[in-house]
Amino acid sequence: MNRTAAVLGSIVFFFVAPFTIAGLLPWWLWKWRMSPPVLGIEETRLLGLLLAAAGVSVLLDSFARFALQGLGTPAPVAPPRHLVVTGLYRHVRNPMYVGVLAAIFGQAMFFADERVALYGALIWLMFHGFVVLYEEPTLKAKFGAEYDKFRANVPRWIPRLTPWSEAPPGAK
Repeated sequence: MNRTAAVLGSIVFFFVAPFTIAGLLPWWLWKWRMSPPVLGIEETRLLGLLLAAAGVSVLLDSFARFALQGLGTPAPVAPPRHLVVTGLYRHVRNPMYVGVLAAIFGQAMFFADERVALYGALIWLMFHGFVVLYEEPTLKAKFGAEYDKFRANVPRWIPRLTPWSEAPPGAK
């Protein structure tokens, strides 16, 4: 897949998957109604907003890396040709999923809605199952020892504080 097709495919997939899961479904199910702030502390709304914004930033960076470096999309039907181990991937193996979850939990905090938090927990369970049962075996089969080394050094869900330093030369 060339870069143009990868970028266009990634844009389409962004709206099909993360935008739907982290934005459209929470709005459709709960209409983004404000409840009294978490623990009665108004500043938790700002924290929620910052968490959601960080999640979207993580998603955009990760999608761009898949298209421009991996020459593919996050969609399983058009996966990247190259293993992406730069940027946030040097801290956590699944920044896209972490970004979606940050956006959901940020909304839960902003709107002070425990239903959105429960939804986020259910989405994480589904992500975890998909990663363990499909994604990791598929990446192992496609990238072999390169993926094994990446997996041994970069955690699945909780980011490393320092970036993995054995990423390929030129990785940022």
